Amino acid sequence: MAFSSRSLPSHIRQSSVSGNPSAQSTGQSSALLARVNEKKAELENLKELKELSAAVADRMEALQQKLATLSDGTEAIATVLGNWHSVLQAINMASAKIPLPQPVEEDEDEDGAEKAQIPLPQTLVRIPTEHAPALQAQAEIAMENEQDVSLTTP
Repeated sequence: MAFSSRSLPSHIRQSSVSGNPSAQSTGQSSALLARVNEKKAELENLKELKELSAAVADRMEALQQKLATLSDGTEAIATVLGNWHSVLQAINMASAKIPLPQPVEEDEDEDGAEKAQIPLPQTLVRIPTEHAPALQAQAEIAMENEQDVSLTTP
């Protein structure tokens, strides 16, 4: 009898080699069980990765909000610093118009030394106008209260 030189498919070859079908099914089920366990572990890892990614996304959003606040604060600081030039220029202009102070001579004090008093210029004050109506109302109420107290007190 002559044997054929054709090769058999691999699944037929494996079954003829093992000879015991129950051993083969046990091997396949243990391999499938191992693969299912690997997939379950992979699923758990993916769930954990999803949770961690959500936590990172939340932190990034919080960081974005904080950076937006910092950006707004930086803009305000830049505006203030930009105004300093104008403030210093106004102070310089006001100082230039003040005449040089002449020392006022006074009588000699008890030590015998002369005191020279130089009159100081008026202080420059900037009053914010955005709160002026509220401040004016408070001042009027305070003045009325003072007048009421002065009228009732003998």
